[in-house]
Amino acid sequence: MNRLKRIPPVLTAILLAGVVVMAHASISLAATATESVKGTIDKVLHILQDKEMKKAERTEERRRLIEKTIGDRFGWEEMAKRTLSTQWGKMNDKQHQEFVDLFRTLLTNTYIGRIEAYSGEQIQYINERLQDGFAEVRTKVSSGKTEFPMDYRLLNKSGDWHVYDIVLDGVSLVANYRGQFSKILHSSGYEDLVEKLRTKSEKITTP
Repeated sequence: MNRLKRIPPVLTAILLAGVVVMAHASISLAATATESVKGTIDKVLHILQDKEMKKAERTEERRRLIEKTIGDRFGWEEMAKRTLSTQWGKMNDKQHQEFVDLFRTLLTNTYIGRIEAYSGEQIQYINERLQDGFAEVRTKVSSGKTEFPMDYRLLNKSGDWHVYDIVLDGVSLVANYRGQFSKILHSSGYEDLVEKLRTKSEKITTP
């Protein structure tokens, strides 16, 4: 359905692991965008590599911990807003919250298993660009002989950096979802989009 599906699952794992910024005091509010991204990647990978957390009986605990690390500082509302484009301005506050919650659930349920598939890929931090409260952190992910460029787009809100998009091998996660959502909005409307998101998330979580 889209180009993201052709990216190896283990690289998609790193995609979501790195999409968030550090939620705890070990990274100060004055941290650069690169420091924020690296801090969170390191934290998620630490969870994945913890031998105790790898035990079968702690699978659910590990997943909840990863989700919390991701969810604490993910720019869910900004990301959701950008996937809907002009439709966002036509919605009320209740609809905004409903859509943000559904979008967050969709991404979490879609990628949590792939995050756990991480197997030692290397991440090189290349540089960052800043402009008017926004930043782009450029990285390169290496897996054996394969390399993928991965750019993180962040905004600064109240002194913290929040990721609102990722460009993986030239494919924007936000633009990818915006294209899918736009087709549904034009063909059958917002209510149908909400129902499809709800149904898809439920299917993903079904064993």
